[in-house]
Amino acid sequence: MQRSTFIKNTVLSIAATAMSSKDLIAAILQQPTYKIKMLRGDVGIFTERGGTIGFYQSKEGFAVVDTQFTDTSKHLIDALKQMKDMPFKYLINTHHHGDHTGGNIAFKDLAEHVVGHENCLANYKRVAEQSKTVEKQLFQDIVFKDTWKQKLGKEKIKAHYFGNAHTNGDAIIHFQHANIAHMGDLMFNLLNPAVDRTSGASMQHWIEVLQKTKSTFDNDTLFVFGHSADPEKVTGTKNDITLFEEYLQQIIAFVSTSIKEGKTKEQIIKTTDIPGVIKRSNSPERVLTAAYDELTAKV
Repeated sequence: MQRSTFIKNTVLSIAATAMSSKDLIAAILQQPTYKIKMLRGDVGIFTERGGTIGFYQSKEGFAVVDTQFTDTSKHLIDALKQMKDMPFKYLINTHHHGDHTGGNIAFKDLAEHVVGHENCLANYKRVAEQSKTVEKQLFQDIVFKDTWKQKLGKEKIKAHYFGNAHTNGDAIIHFQHANIAHMGDLMFNLLNPAVDRTSGASMQHWIEVLQKTKSTFDNDTLFVFGHSADPEKVTGTKNDITLFEEYLQQIIAFVSTSIKEGKTKEQIIKTTDIPGVIKRSNSPERVLTAAYDELTAKV
């Protein structure tokens, strides 16, 4: 249940129940803040805090894509078990960032296998070792280089790797029967994206990855986005991917032109209104910084 719906229903019933304001606040706080939405067939999404989680429910068990954080992942597990108490066959990570793998540990002794790209695992281990949190992680035990395939129930699950983009380990997880592709953070819908250059990101190659995505999947494919400025728009179509591709091209072009005009890095990254780019709800400073660093990097 969404909190706004709960509040509305609660307010309408106050007169009948004579609920005190203190009891009302307590009741609101007890309501789940997460949302589960079924998309097609037995594939759905879970949203609460962090990257969008995808899941598939088969007669053999669940496949889950990404895990947000430990607390939200526990909410997911409880909610899925209420739907049907079945084993978790596969936990699949789109990439290593903490808002997508922070809840992996909640699946310890539950998930039969954890899947990710080989660079996802390398980045995940490196970051955990640097932060001294290895014991709080659940790493991938199945890794792949280009693709990974698995039959589960009526679904054929296929992971695709198209190269460096948001990181150097981003995978797209395709539920082929439902024709739903989880993009992870390859898609920031109407948001200025994070670009993790410490983990091999490339904005210029990200554009190519999006182009490869559009040529790989058909026009009926429903895409799940890692993040969206509008929580109701965490899914979309090829058109949304095209718009994000054009946005990245515009950012690269703006920074490239600014460098040629002799502008300093500080001048460029403080720009808030970028010509031709629709203003987003978050600051563009980090994406401008990444573009500048990439374009001025010595080969």
